[in-house]
Amino acid sequence: MPFSAADLFPDEDYRFHLTLRRLEPAEFFAAADPGAVAERRQWLAADPARHLACSALAGPLVSDFRELAPLWVPGLKPLPLERTADGETLLQLAWQIEPDFLLLARGPGDAFTLQAGAVCFPSSWSLEEKVGLGLESIHTPVPGLNPKLGGAISQFLARLRPGLGYGRANWGLAATGERNLHPALARPRLTAASTADRIWLRVEQQLLAALPASGGIFFGIRMRILPLAQLLGDPAARPGFLRALRTMPDEVAAYKGLTAIRAALAA
Repeated sequence: MPFSAADLFPDEDYRFHLTLRRLEPAEFFAAADPGAVAERRQWLAADPARHLACSALAGPLVSDFRELAPLWVPGLKPLPLERTADGETLLQLAWQIEPDFLLLARGPGDAFTLQAGAVCFPSSWSLEEKVGLGLESIHTPVPGLNPKLGGAISQFLARLRPGLGYGRANWGLAATGERNLHPALARPRLTAASTADRIWLRVEQQLLAALPASGGIFFGIRMRILPLAQLLGDPAARPGFLRALRTMPDEVAAYKGLTAIRAALAA
């Protein structure tokens, strides 16, 4: 992947940024973690309604992804030749790959809405609550994101052309090393008693790629989880991480669930 820990935590004040790098979809899907794939299947089997979504408008997007998936995903087993329902096709694809993914439809004025996806490892958000929403509504809970980056995100997606993939990364902290932090699971939260040896860094490695026939967007999310102590032991990343904690706006820290711990960590 194109982003290192040092890339994630440059030695500068915290800010929202849209740092994108060319990334081939085949590179994004390479070297799947068998453990993550096995757990993904468990969640899809146990509660597909929570982890898989496919609206009535998703058909062209699903067809696009079906055609591209064999080119992107190493070792993907061929899907049945006969066409199945969109939701079943989506499930068959989600069953075989590691990353979560969202399919965005292009509407009038190049407005994009979320119409389908498979999300088994969310960072405290719910796929079923986002289906049908536009990007501005999806990003509204993130304090300051729309004013700072909303326009740039929309312009980038509108100009994205088939055949090109771009990657970016995002990070957060958690009180558990579990992959699936769906709100309904009531996972442990960070508290003032959380110490660095009991905190995990969650890195979302993301892929953005245009879907040629539908005009939509594929948004992939591959989760990487490591003990925070590992990051703090990295001299290339530690200064930037601590600086980001110290300079992060209070409302952003609250959104990320860091209010109770960031002063102690930064110190």
